Amino acid sequence: MAVTQAFVWPVRVYYEDTDAGGIVYYANYLKFMERARTEWLWNYGIDLRQLASQERMIFVVRSAKLEFLQPAHLGDALDVSVEVLRCRPASVTLYQQVISSEEILCTGEVRLACVESLSMRPRPLPPFIQERESTQ
Repeated sequence: MAVTQAFVWPVRVYYEDTDAGGIVYYANYLKFMERARTEWLWNYGIDLRQLASQERMIFVVRSAKLEFLQPAHLGDALDVSVEVLRCRPASVTLYQQVISSEEILCTGEVRLACVESLSMRPRPLPPFIQERESTQ
């Protein structure tokens, strides 16, 4: 489905991630995906603090669509993936999965917009994202 090879980040389900039944609360899948996206950027040398302070560039979620397939439980070891689906000049659409023991629990398509931090106007994507897209 995705254009690039997946970046994968491990996540452990903590008590704070679950509801009274020990099942991951649905909104926390978005947090797991956010952590993986941040680690994906750091993996390519993008420090979000420097990007914001020096370049005045930030990423904002433009849209998110999730499909919940199976529940995750307290203590589960999860793998959260990030793959680039498509790039536009100022946005990137990512495909993400949350997997436990090779079973897909949740999938998501998240579109990030790259914007100037003060005006919130679109900015071109950082080169590493555009370069990864063009080499695939």
